[in-house]
Amino acid sequence: MTLIDRHNDVAAGSQYIVLRNTRNARSTQLPDRSDARIGGARRRSLESITGMLDRIGCGYLVLDRDRKVIEWNWAAQDTLERQGEAAETASELSAGLRRLVANVPVHFQPGSLSWVVIRSRGDRPVILNETGVIAPDGTSIVALLDRENTSAANPQTLQRMFGLTSAETQLALRLAQGDAPLEIARSWRLSRTTIRSQLASLFAKTETKRQAELVALLGRISVLP
Repeated sequence: MTLIDRHNDVAAGSQYIVLRNTRNARSTQLPDRSDARIGGARRRSLESITGMLDRIGCGYLVLDRDRKVIEWNWAAQDTLERQGEAAETASELSAGLRRLVANVPVHFQPGSLSWVVIRSRGDRPVILNETGVIAPDGTSIVALLDRENTSAANPQTLQRMFGLTSAETQLALRLAQGDAPLEIARSWRLSRTTIRSQLASLFAKTETKRQAELVALLGRISVLP
């Protein structure tokens, strides 16, 4: 079991500024900023984070002050169901999350983003916490990252970014899934020479030199729509 705490300073630009009085540890909002504008900025921050998690195929749960689930995505349901949990309703998701982290000393702090990294079914997850003004109104976000579940880049995005052919795009996606070039050649009934030629073209168009470098690049691109 590993518990890691990482603290971030979240910049909210001109829409939200906090002044701290070190003598009485009190936070004061600047008087010319309305609660509505602050709430709107924080809500946009929340939606930005959950939208990013959605794009990379990562499950997320939004918790209220009582640590009950109030918002989630399909990937969170799928992740908890693979752990043997019922995950159709908010109450079921709340109960599933409690059981998932039952043996790990973790506190989901209001305004924080917590990553729950699941290694295998029945094993203790690894928890990473990011604290700061991330979620509004005392809510917190819990991201569920299943190491056995990998997301793929959008094929259209790959083609637009690098000018790939359809065959090169499909090869890139197979490589990102961990398939070896010779295995791909056999499954597609293509010659080794053809696959090697396509791979060489992939390297040239993506400006990578090794398969590991290409796969790492594809992993980063998976967050794009």
